[in-house]
Amino acid sequence: MEKIKKQRIILTAVLISYFLIIMSNSVIFTGVVNIQRDLSLSAKALPWVSNSYSLTFGGLLLLAGRLGDIFEKKLIFIIGIVVFGISSLLVGIANTSGLMILARAVQGIGASIIAPTSLALLLDTFAGAERTKAIALYGATAGIGSSVGLVVGGLFASLWTWRIGFLINFPIAAVLLYLVLKYVSSQAQHEGSKIDFGGSLLSILAVASILYAMTADSNQLIFLAIGIVLLIAFIVLEKKISRPIMPITLFQDPERIGAYIARFFYMAAMMSFWFFTPQLMQNTMNFTPL
Repeated sequence: MEKIKKQRIILTAVLISYFLIIMSNSVIFTGVVNIQRDLSLSAKALPWVSNSYSLTFGGLLLLAGRLGDIFEKKLIFIIGIVVFGISSLLVGIANTSGLMILARAVQGIGASIIAPTSLALLLDTFAGAERTKAIALYGATAGIGSSVGLVVGGLFASLWTWRIGFLINFPIAAVLLYLVLKYVSSQAQHEGSKIDFGGSLLSILAVASILYAMTADSNQLIFLAIGIVLLIAFIVLEKKISRPIMPITLFQDPERIGAYIARFFYMAAMMSFWFFTPQLMQNTMNFTPL
């Protein structure tokens, strides 16, 4: 009975943590007009409120997952919760565009740590049919978090302030920290110690350069060229080292390539739609964020 209780608490903690990091990616969109007004963000700087989070979140996922393989998962998960909670507080109190974008980037780092580690904790906690159910709930949480984030962002931006959508993460993170410290067991790791820091750094710098080229006022071709060169360097490095952060062999399977391409265009269209539509509806059609 005690084991079942512990499993349920761990599942609850994992699902809430995953819900928060997914919601924080979408909660920004319906309040983006108010954010731009309150922080005097330019049209060029505004996309980076979202880009900075997505860039560090996606760019560091593989590295964070590798760290969870090498070091104690409980410790890595705790670090992720602390980083995410404190950075969420900083986003909520940000009074300049620079602090806002920087805090969002750090928030993405926390999210990149939480996502793979939380899934690993589920795999360690459950087995058999219970593991299948837990993973199904985990996957469903992603869709729920994305959808709820849009509504919650609009609700807070309309009735109070967009800042609440981030400030609420801090007390929830504190509760999660308590649950993890009390109920998640420490386990020794036995994986190899090699970490592909070079590949991780090259990948995130390459994407950052390409993204910046799309929003920069000048020198777009220079930043685009830098991004392409870094991307090529990343591919060359990943082919050479023994434990790459992104095994190039993954791209030898046609089915996987098709899935990657479909996912790329799906996410590009969805995130762009979420970013521009609220601005159109609020600035031109006079809708409230809610």
